[in-house]
Order: sequence, then structure tokens, then C-alpha cells
Amino acid sequence: MTTAQESLVGGWTAYHPLTPEDQKVFDEAMRGFVGVKYSPKLVSTQLVNGTNYRFKCDASMPPSDVIWEAIVEVYCPIEGVPHVVSITRI
Repeated sequence: MTTAQESLVGGWTAYHPLTPEDQKVFDEAMRGFVGVKYSPKLVSTQLVNGTNYRFKCDASMPPSDVIWEAIVEVYCPIEGVPHVVSITRI
């Protein structure tokens, strides 16, 4: 069932587990990214002219065992390739 916030253009959904489609968008946006490893755990979406994604991730810099959280923001246009807009350590 879709909530009013989820169907409202411009409104962000609550964070929820990734769907296979969410994972595909994340993987496409991060293709070729080197350095820090980001593992998405939850996602929030916003419908605009395309879709904005906020992926809540665990982040690490191999080979270190130190892990922190980060928000990876991705924009997926209606036609085109998803791309990273920003990455914020939290």
C-alpha cells in the first residue's frame, strides 16, 4: 500500500530495505568508483523529474576494518544513467 507521502511528488519516502531495482540504480551510479567501499543498507526516494535516492550505507576503506555510515545521494533521470550527486559521512 502506498502512503500519501510516497505518492506525493517531491516528498521523500521513509527509509526502507532496497528493492532489486534500487540496488541496480546504486550499482550503475557507483560503477567505476574506487577507494571507499559503500554497502547500501536502506534507501529513501523522492519523485522529481526522475528519481532522487538517498542510500544509507556502511562505508569502509579496505584493508582497514574501520566502518562508518554515509549517505550516498544519487539522481536517476527519466532517460539516462544514474549518477552520484553527493556523499556525506554521518
